[in-house]
Amino acid sequence: MRNYIPILTFFLFCHSVLAQQAASVSGQITEATSGAALESVNVGLQGTTLGTTTDAQGNFLLSGIEPGNYNLVISSVGYTTISRGIKLNAGETLTFNLQLRSGATELQEVEITGRKETTYQNSVSFIGSKTATPLQDVPQAVSYVTKEIIQDQQAYRTSDIVKNLSGVNQFSYYDDYTIRGFRNGSTQSNLINGLRSVGIFGPQPLLTNMERVEVIKGPASALFADVNPGGTINYVTKKPLDEDRKSIGFTIGSFNTLRATADFTGPMNESGTLLYRLNLGYEDTDTFRDLQQKTTYIIAPSISFLPTDKTSVNFDLVINRYQGKLDRGQPIFGASAGDDLNSTPTSFALGQANDYHKNNVQYFTLSLNHRFTDALSFNASYMKFSWNEDLFEHRTSNRFAVDSLGNQIPTQMEMQTINRIRKQVADNLTTYFVLNGSTGPLQHQLVVGFDYIQQVQPAGGAQARSFGYRTIDGGVASGYDPSQSQFFRFENGMPVPNVPHFNLENPNYTIGYPNEYLVNSNLPQPATRYFTYGFYVQDQISLGKFQALLALRQENYRDVVGYKTEEEELVKQEKLLPRIGLVYELNERINLYGTYTESFQPQTASVLQDPNVGGPFDPLSANMWEAGIKSTFFNELFSVNLAIYRIEQNNILVNANNAGNPDLLEQRGQERAKGVEIDVIGNPLPNFSLNFNYAYNRAEITESDNEEEIGRIKENAPEHQGGIWAKYTFAKGIFSGLGISLGSNFVTERNTFDTYSIVDGVPLGLTLPSYVVFDAALSYRVNKFNIAANFNNLLDKTHWVGGYSYTRLYPDAPRNFLLSVGYTF
Repeated sequence: MRNYIPILTFFLFCHSVLAQQAASVSGQITEATSGAALESVNVGLQGTTLGTTTDAQGNFLLSGIEPGNYNLVISSVGYTTISRGIKLNAGETLTFNLQLRSGATELQEVEITGRKETTYQNSVSFIGSKTATPLQDVPQAVSYVTKEIIQDQQAYRTSDIVKNLSGVNQFSYYDDYTIRGFRNGSTQSNLINGLRSVGIFGPQPLLTNMERVEVIKGPASALFADVNPGGTINYVTKKPLDEDRKSIGFTIGSFNTLRATADFTGPMNESGTLLYRLNLGYEDTDTFRDLQQKTTYIIAPSISFLPTDKTSVNFDLVINRYQGKLDRGQPIFGASAGDDLNSTPTSFALGQANDYHKNNVQYFTLSLNHRFTDALSFNASYMKFSWNEDLFEHRTSNRFAVDSLGNQIPTQMEMQTINRIRKQVADNLTTYFVLNGSTGPLQHQLVVGFDYIQQVQPAGGAQARSFGYRTIDGGVASGYDPSQSQFFRFENGMPVPNVPHFNLENPNYTIGYPNEYLVNSNLPQPATRYFTYGFYVQDQISLGKFQALLALRQENYRDVVGYKTEEEELVKQEKLLPRIGLVYELNERINLYGTYTESFQPQTASVLQDPNVGGPFDPLSANMWEAGIKSTFFNELFSVNLAIYRIEQNNILVNANNAGNPDLLEQRGQERAKGVEIDVIGNPLPNFSLNFNYAYNRAEITESDNEEEIGRIKENAPEHQGGIWAKYTFAKGIFSGLGISLGSNFVTERNTFDTYSIVDGVPLGLTLPSYVVFDAALSYRVNKFNIAANFNNLLDKTHWVGGYSYTRLYPDAPRNFLLSVGYTF
């Protein structure tokens, strides 16, 4: 932070010097019927970054405005937006006293219409309580990134923006992250508008159509069923607005990157009861990784129907197509050659020229809100999510080649091929009633609901694999056994691999011919199905400065073994999940909170029913205690959230290391994470935007039958990480319209899965080094055009964002740039 103080001081100095010639707008906003002053009303100049909100007396002041013609826009949730053309002369102050009338776009219980704000800050979220609740009143930490940060950083995928989220760390190139030290995994489903998607192995979701990305920290099973104990990622799609906004953008950059985006929204009829939004995105890039070219496009229309002031409906459709290769990461020389992460270039990838990975993702969402009375409403949302995968790849077998004696060759990688076709479909329905009422001095918001989630892998998929070593009888063995060497083929004194080894010292990218390999297995992908449903009740109780959130959910998980076969069997796992949260309003700007919540992650049916693995096993269970402070400043334009937490996870399955049964598992151990997080976000000055985050987290194994594991830090769980992104835009003078952004993020050392022992309390194995990366951006807005240049990894720091082992590490990009031009109309 010390390095940024002179820059901030310079900006403030320029602001004060030029302010003397600037114009101002002031006034008061009241409610049309009662005449009462309205607080937190948004006041801004369309097409600029100038904006503010009204104070408790309804007053506002916009200062530092360059003389000229503007469109003054006054908006607030639940009221009709006012737009008025104004002309400002040098040194002039215009005063307006305006009244707002109630409108159809009142505070939503299901997010039907879009967020109008154009700042880094978001004040209301649905993820914390399933109703529109100010984040200040949610008794649990929620981190988020709005579309404004996404735009300013020219981010295109989730991995581009996790540096803005405290306690969230990238694990690999897939949709795969560590949250508070616990891995959500590439197959762990995320949420879209609070509804369950399919856990996709491979491409990350594009951000073209996202309003914000938010993470509710810690267990959230009481809200969303079986989810990760560290936290849950929720993607909120852009919804239609009741005002016309249209923009297009084009981007070029390093690695032959070409992008195009479009965002159109507004009313479709004069009455404003039918709204639309259309988001389009396209990308073609080579990336900094060898062989990893990819082409992606997205089409995302959305329609909102507001037939009456009591009923609203929204429909979203997203079609996403991806074609590229599945990047398995950077391999390095094996452990016997030393722990040199630079033994191969960070651009180095395994594979062949004819590998491919095609993904088709499409989902649609239908949401309904109907208000029977001012006190009672009904809400329902349904999402159908479908994913098709077509994969052919040459990839590592996750082990190095061996010589005739079985000794590892650290510069030769054992390879395999996988050809896979599959489809997965998810259905997610959530329905609930909201009742507002009181019992004596207590105010209640009661939520009673039912959720149903189903995921199916239909018949018709298949997977073929080729790997291992050739035998003298013309067959193939899964691995080479030097004690049985007489049964294996040899060339030049070395066992013959089924798929040729990959030379890490002298890579050779050619066209691979699958017909030259023997197929170890060619099996249909089994039809699978699981479904889970839950009944829940939640009460948000208010009494003076105290608020309590009490919730209870009965979860019923069902896994179908032998789906669509004669042996079909239903496996049941059930859990009662509590959630308790308290909020105390210390003053009008500061809230204190505390919470206790639990998580539930069932074991899969294949594990429960397999006699070779032992069992039966209990579901994974976790609990969290959390306390914190949430505060706002500068008329709620700036927020600070501080959280302290403790998470415990139990019933982790590990291999029993039984020589007679290598598949035997045992359930033991406990993992614990303790930490502190802080998020600072908003606009402390009209032209100054800031996002700052820091997290300290110690995630370690606390109980284990293997004493060497106790005290070991979990994989890819850094103890310290954080970041800052600051933007200042000049509003007047010769630099008017110029924006300057500076950013930096750091992550400390992390373990990989190759941390295999502890000596004198020190873990031995492969670790990923700490890093600090700096970014910067320049932008210039003139009339309706915006030109921006982003420079990432300014100092060209070689670093790794995640990794599994010597065979698969995940380096980040070297120094690179993006240049974009956008037009708003």
